[in-house]
Amino acid sequence: MTPVLEGLRIVEGSAFVAAPLGGMTLAQLGADVIRFDNIGGGLDFNRWPVTHEGVSLFWTGLNKAKRSIQVDLRSPEGRELIVNLITAPGPDCGIFLSNFPEGGWLSDEALRAEREDLIYVNIIGNPDESTAVDYTVNPASGFAMATGPSGSSMPTNHVLPAWDTATGLTAALGLLSAERYRTRTGVGQLVKVSLTDVAFAMVSNLGYLAQAQLLREDRVSVGNDLYGAFGRDFPTRDGRRVMVVAISGRQWKSLVDATQITEHLPVIEKALGLDLSKEGDRYEARDAVAAFIAPFIARHDLADLRTIFDDFGVCWGPYQSFLQLVEEDPRCSTANPMFAMVDQPGVGRVLAPRTPLNFHEIDRHQPAPAPKLGQHTDEILMEELGMSQHEVGLLHDKGIVAGPAV
Repeated sequence: MTPVLEGLRIVEGSAFVAAPLGGMTLAQLGADVIRFDNIGGGLDFNRWPVTHEGVSLFWTGLNKAKRSIQVDLRSPEGRELIVNLITAPGPDCGIFLSNFPEGGWLSDEALRAEREDLIYVNIIGNPDESTAVDYTVNPASGFAMATGPSGSSMPTNHVLPAWDTATGLTAALGLLSAERYRTRTGVGQLVKVSLTDVAFAMVSNLGYLAQAQLLREDRVSVGNDLYGAFGRDFPTRDGRRVMVVAISGRQWKSLVDATQITEHLPVIEKALGLDLSKEGDRYEARDAVAAFIAPFIARHDLADLRTIFDDFGVCWGPYQSFLQLVEEDPRCSTANPMFAMVDQPGVGRVLAPRTPLNFHEIDRHQPAPAPKLGQHTDEILMEELGMSQHEVGLLHDKGIVAGPAV
């Protein structure tokens, strides 16, 4: 069946996480996403992790399903090719996604002079367009001060580039919103999305800004405990760890029944003057509750707990490394319809996801690998810009463009 975004063509100028993720998200939904890079690759072409041969698993992971063109972006001729590609005519073209600085030959003014209804989504760091990356935004957001061992005064960063991820998805949403607006009105526009704005908006959305502003309270680190409800990690008999969570009343009952602590709850309530039917009181009583749950979990191996917890409907999850995730979790395998094995050039046969969106009227097609750098250079120049094979050959001879390395 026809992919949901088939026919939409997006030109992507990007590096690192947010912009490539935004483009890949759209490509996995069927859009024709053309990523352009300087000859030899951009800033992220060799970013870790890499194979033993030095091929970036980071780059191949974030550029699946795209087409790739290599151009000498320092030359006037190379820049002209990219401008022509960005501003190409057609109702489904004229869409540009980038985290490059919006200035010079890639300024909105310069590009819009070539196509007035251009859609230009530009990812920036701070709202004033000064530099910021996930690893500077997250410390400023307050989350690092609320992360880490209980009682610690040291901030703790996380490995996941959460704000890059959220910004990339926000950029994809903004692009589709602008495209719908242009379809209805004929008007294109420049859309700016700031990494810092995305992060700070979420701090507000979760109530943490209001907590600080109105209550004059600061979040403190509570280790792996779930703030405001009962959730804690526990060691198992076989040296693994599990996280159990009880936010709703139903989840709480499932956990209590599974761990056989029902008879101890009235004692806890009486001693602490709390009502464990309330979410907040369960958080206040977390240490006392955990003292009864811990021995139960410590008596069982992970495999036994999996059966017990699943039978009782407990909300839980095992702690696992990336290697354990691949080797042990059926959700991260071809048993999950999102995944399939893909032959990735330069890497080998790897597990790759389709889009996480499961449209019931549209098949999730076989996931496409990331292209070789410059794999589609000639194809794009001839099919999208109407150049002849001779003209493309001359560009190669002059070093203006390059194809894939053999």
